[in-house]
Amino acid sequence: MIVMQEVRIGTAFTMDGNGYVTLKSEFSKSGRNAAVMKLKIRNLLTGQISEGVYKAADKVEEINLDLRPMQYSYNDGNDYVFMDMESYDQVEIPVEQLGDAVYFLEDNMEIEIAFYEGRAVTVKLPINIVREITETEPGIKGDTSGKSLKRAKIASGYELMVPLFCEIGTKIKIDTRDGSYVERVK
Repeated sequence: MIVMQEVRIGTAFTMDGNGYVTLKSEFSKSGRNAAVMKLKIRNLLTGQISEGVYKAADKVEEINLDLRPMQYSYNDGNDYVFMDMESYDQVEIPVEQLGDAVYFLEDNMEIEIAFYEGRAVTVKLPINIVREITETEPGIKGDTSGKSLKRAKIASGYELMVPLFCEIGTKIKIDTRDGSYVERVK
């Protein structure tokens, strides 16, 4: 059993007799109110996506998914195709099933695919990836504090907040769990 506060993107759990995988996870605590988790989850069998707010102290049963190392091959429009590193079998996963992970995939990237009852249900990305900023406002000279933020976009179209000193062409490390800026890479 795990508490809702420990649920992260990619965590699989059972609730109300159904299996779910987490697509988005956000912790929230305000004033006198109890801590809550805002989750976007997908039913593992039906594929139905739902959003909800749950008490951070609620307990759920974690599901152990079968993880297999695979390599991202290509996107054919509706599906993302991955190749098993040992048997060279190909697995197709619909774009809706991947959530925000599609923004962090790149050709020949090695990842793990999670299987539930023989079906591919989600991908497990590395915690940190390095990408180059392709679009942002000009940087401000002398601002190295990193406390002020501005919008930036990477090649996949994903937008995130970065410090003011980041410019077009700057390589940054991104946390794939929540899509946030970690640090500049030199």
